Amino acid sequence: MKCIIVDDEPLAREAIEILIDEVSGIDLIGSFNNATSAAKFIKEQPVDLIFLDIQMPNITGIEFARDIPKSTLVIFTTAYAEYALDSYEVEAIDYLIKPVELDRFKKAVEKAVAYHSLLMREEKEDIDVENIENESIFVKSDRRYFKVNLKDILFIEGLKDYVIIQLQDQRIITKMNLKTMHELLPQKTFQRINRSYIVNVNQIDSFDNNDVFIKTHEIAIGNFYRDSFFEEFVSKRV
Repeated sequence: MKCIIVDDEPLAREAIEILIDEVSGIDLIGSFNNATSAAKFIKEQPVDLIFLDIQMPNITGIEFARDIPKSTLVIFTTAYAEYALDSYEVEAIDYLIKPVELDRFKKAVEKAVAYHSLLMREEKEDIDVENIENESIFVKSDRRYFKVNLKDILFIEGLKDYVIIQLQDQRIITKMNLKTMHELLPQKTFQRINRSYIVNVNQIDSFDNNDVFIKTHEIAIGNFYRDSFFEEFVSKRV
């Protein structure tokens, strides 16, 4: 994957460059101190992944991310944890807090590489989901139909024009927006908790006021969805 760095702080860019050198699967092809220069570069050369700061002068990372090609993935790098929910609005792959630790960086890159591979493999497919019964759906992916038992779904993530169905040990991708997917599923069991995630409430291991925890996954609860989550899930089970 070809990647670039966009950050107005020289030391922050240098730190990400060092981390990139430590992982495989990505090649750094550019480093920029502002979004305007990065935007010009992207128009001339395809970029698969951007390590993007949020707080920058003139054009913020969130604003910039809204205008990049749909095929380009974003990992935000910022010193401010309070921007995490904003990253869901632009379907960012991950959100790293500075200073970024190597293990956490590797995890984010592995996720980006996996999603990039899925998107490249599936973008030429005519992919869809069919309801067959209350307990399962058939998902067409990689030229095959996969039967997915609803009880086995941990959560569903929206990414660009696709949704990724996360099972215990497998991800399945299909070309569909998150709203359409949600309408196919039992609303009492599958709740949308932010702009990018639907969770299977029966798979929730724990939660607090801000996050839901499913296995090793931590998913933020969006402000817009918080009241409905606590009303529909928490008040009826706790």
